Amino acid sequence: MATAPTPPVDVLSDHGHLESAKLLVSPKSHRLFFYIVLGTLVATVLAMFLPWQQFIEGKGEVTAFSPSDRPQEVPSTIGGRIVEWYVQEGQAVTKGQPLLRIAEVKDDYLDPRTIDRYNDQLAGKTAAVSSKRDKVRQLQTQVSLMEQNLRLSEQKARTKVAQYEAEVRAAVIDSSTSLIQLQRQQALFDQELTRLTDLENARVRYQNTIAKLQEKRQTLQAAQIELNAVALDYGEKIAKARSDQAATQAEIGEGSADVAKLRQNVQNLEIRNGFYIIRAPQNGTIVRATRSGIGEQLKEGGSVVTIMPADAQQAVALMVKPMDVPLLSVGRKVRLQFDGWPALQFAGWPSVSVGTFGGTVAVIDRVPGQNGDFRVLVKPDSVDEKWPRQLRLGSGVLGWAMLDEVRVGFEIWRRINGFPPSLREASDEGFGGESKAATK
Repeated sequence: MATAPTPPVDVLSDHGHLESAKLLVSPKSHRLFFYIVLGTLVATVLAMFLPWQQFIEGKGEVTAFSPSDRPQEVPSTIGGRIVEWYVQEGQAVTKGQPLLRIAEVKDDYLDPRTIDRYNDQLAGKTAAVSSKRDKVRQLQTQVSLMEQNLRLSEQKARTKVAQYEAEVRAAVIDSSTSLIQLQRQQALFDQELTRLTDLENARVRYQNTIAKLQEKRQTLQAAQIELNAVALDYGEKIAKARSDQAATQAEIGEGSADVAKLRQNVQNLEIRNGFYIIRAPQNGTIVRATRSGIGEQLKEGGSVVTIMPADAQQAVALMVKPMDVPLLSVGRKVRLQFDGWPALQFAGWPSVSVGTFGGTVAVIDRVPGQNGDFRVLVKPDSVDEKWPRQLRLGSGVLGWAMLDEVRVGFEIWRRINGFPPSLREASDEGFGGESKAATK
């Protein structure tokens, strides 16, 4: 059996030397890996000194800034039955334009001549009140005439009383004179200086004057009674006339109340008739009809259509965590990404973002919503690119409120330690207050 020839000793020693040399030399792949690691470390260290824009992230939707510009339900002020539609969904309408017509369903208003009947009642009540006012004026005139007659009658009666008082005084004087003459005749008769006939005549004259005095006194008393009777008679008549006047005034008050009530009913019916045509409250577009068909009944205050106001001032409502709210203030810059618009957003480097739009914080709610987050209203930034015209209310939005600019290394250190973002202006900004940047 043949055997292989054995190589020379010097050849074997050279081969072993080459293998050792190969082991001492580093492969190219190792050197490449080393350079990559070194470059990565250098790039990382350099990146730590790059600027980074701190931000607060929030999600929300497009809305209208003014409550009057937000979609609204158009209600039916009264209950009724749909008779005719004047608009369609998606149609633009102007303020006051008829949307639909409804018919009455309540028994109290089914009669189409209800207003005429109320007007007839109103006319009758008004005429009755007018006649009663005339009666009051007549009674007032009657009272004035009776008061005038009372004064004249009292003056006449007082004149009679004065006349009879004078006659009584004259009769008293006559009686006194007759008494003196009687006494003289009695004295003369006692001295037998006069006849008995003269004494008797003096006695008769005295008795006649006494009788006349009594008569005059009775006449005076009758005149005084007549004077009092005049006051009582006219006083009773005047009191009765004034009582009738007061009663008529009370009837006028009741009638006036009825007239006012009827007039109010007529006005309410006229206003109610205006509610049969449901009109657009403002310029806008019919979004959808919440009721449909002909003959469908509506409840009082029930929604008929939803209208979107025209030329609404758009805004974005972002929901922010309570822990981030103190960092926000009115005037803060915000970057927005709208659903449906392609965007490449780098929140930390807003300058290189593509497809986002600018905004500023306008309102920060003082109380949280149902889910505990706070709502922040963002208006378009006047110095930034305008928002797309095709935006629709309710579209989703992702927003980033821009805070202070720091280094990347600081931001990484902050997040690792769980510290809040730095905010040098926080001490000068109140919750929901206006920042210095916004003020400037």
